[in-house]
Amino acid sequence: MENFVIYTKVADTGQDIYAFDVPFEGNISQKDVHLSDNFLDSSIDNFLAMKTGRLSKGIRRLSGKDGILRIEVEPFSRQAPFRLKIGDRVLTGEDAERTDTLWADRFRPYTEGEVIYRLYEPESASGKRPLILFLHGGGECGRDNWKQMVGCFGAAHLAESYPDCYVMAPQAKGKEPSPEDIEAFLHQTFATSDQPSGSGWDREYLAGVCDIIRRMIDEGKVNPARVYVTGMSMGGAGTLRAMSVGADLFAAALPVCPSMTPETFSILKGLVHSKIWITAAYIDHTHYRHKYIVDGIMALRDGGNQDAHLTLFSPEELAEYGIGIIPDMPLEAKLGWNHTCWIPTYHNASGALGWMMEQVKN
Repeated sequence: MENFVIYTKVADTGQDIYAFDVPFEGNISQKDVHLSDNFLDSSIDNFLAMKTGRLSKGIRRLSGKDGILRIEVEPFSRQAPFRLKIGDRVLTGEDAERTDTLWADRFRPYTEGEVIYRLYEPESASGKRPLILFLHGGGECGRDNWKQMVGCFGAAHLAESYPDCYVMAPQAKGKEPSPEDIEAFLHQTFATSDQPSGSGWDREYLAGVCDIIRRMIDEGKVNPARVYVTGMSMGGAGTLRAMSVGADLFAAALPVCPSMTPETFSILKGLVHSKIWITAAYIDHTHYRHKYIVDGIMALRDGGNQDAHLTLFSPEELAEYGIGIIPDMPLEAKLGWNHTCWIPTYHNASGALGWMMEQVKN
């Protein structure tokens, strides 16, 4: 429908709707506007919808101007099959003329060789600016050059938090994991966990990403002493690989719950002169992850690297961000929820994000 606009933002759990614009003439009251199906078919989102009151108070406020009705709502997932009823008219997501997304829309799409990415460029950039490289997790793989922006809490939040910096968000090759892929992943061992060549954040692809950053440095856009890399899960492993591929490039790294494989564990132990802070939940669905993270950081510190840091979020610290709070939840589901420890990390709960941005390469 013309002029039916959905307004979204990238929140803790992904892309959330917070308002609508709808063409409307005449008078209308809040009792004439109804929102339904504004939740995902998952135990977590159903629980959070009830806990926050989203189901009972979906409509926050109405306002009108120039024939457009603005409807502000309790934020809910863009993936939810919502129905917005205004009088006798019913609208769904398929009826929208467009969807606007705060901050994410300010990233421009680029393709250079095999690398596809989006780049946030500071509006008032004068001289050389810092750059943050953000590497998404396994669920955002593909070639659409958009899912890495809205599929997870990361790039858009970093741009909002550090609007004077470049934020680069490439998209890794591959496909979204199927239920069979996830089941196989949950039963793999450390010895069998190495990433297949040519998928995800492999070394060749990351070398191309690093070359783009080097070009931006040569063009005088990026401060070569303030280039940072961070990522979550598969992107946390990619962060470690990037530190290996582009050893000369990064001032500091923040891998969040990085996938630990024989390769990434070896890279981690070799970062003897690097500034690195790893964050993870106290345990998540990859049960062996934490043993190798702890061993790797301890090896660095025992070897004299006092810029190697580790945060393992406790159940209480995760609960402060609404993670793992459903009573009597099945253990495997709770451990999967714990994996979203990038939420407190990128809210700077541990201080790791602020620490990274303060580092300057010698």
